[in-house]
Amino acid sequence: MAAAIETPRRIANRERLIFALDVPDLKGAKDLVARLGDSVAFYKIGLELATSRHYFELLDWLIGQDKKVFTDLKLYDIPATVTAAVRQLARSGASFLTVNGDRGVAEAAAQAKGERLKILAVTVLTSVAQADLADSGIALTIEELVLRRARQAVAVGCDGVIASGLEAAPLRAALPAGALIVTPGIRPADAASTQDQRRVVTPTLAFRSGADHIVVGRPIRDAADPYRAASAIQEEIAGVFG
Repeated sequence: MAAAIETPRRIANRERLIFALDVPDLKGAKDLVARLGDSVAFYKIGLELATSRHYFELLDWLIGQDKKVFTDLKLYDIPATVTAAVRQLARSGASFLTVNGDRGVAEAAAQAKGERLKILAVTVLTSVAQADLADSGIALTIEELVLRRARQAVAVGCDGVIASGLEAAPLRAALPAGALIVTPGIRPADAASTQDQRRVVTPTLAFRSGADHIVVGRPIRDAADPYRAASAIQEEIAGVFG
């Protein structure tokens, strides 16, 4: 068996799995949280729930259930507006917030985050392929673009980045030891489909490449037994970190 990974970041193993609570309404979200029980300690609530009228009610409820919350809103606006929005979020009790990797946006968010909230800059979405960059007139490889955006975000005060597990190893080598790497696009080894995700990895590969947290949605949500699916990933994480 491979040796457990040593990490300078003090993260509880069970908090390394972040479940993407991608459902359309408050009742569905609460029902799914109840089904998952103690198999998930950290939840991501994103744009689907943000377009409902219950987003912050759910955020408060999750915190009341002793869960950690990742607000995946990918803020992108002029710096003054981002500053105001982040100051509001910083009072919510959320642990993570995503912002666009644009330098001005990332810097404004980092300056307004307060002591608890951690700002994660989005580098390149896991649905993006190399051809998509070319279509946008970007003459860099995905890895080059991810590294450029990540270095810039951390340099202006962001706590870490969102990036595919395919870029986790070069990011870990390039970023300061304390920078967080949060990896979406995770598919267990037995997953039947990657769906709209193009740059995907397994949980073990993500962590052994340097990720601190993984974000998993559909492989848990759509499983016949979500509790069992999440528990299996938790067991895999325990096997990696010991």
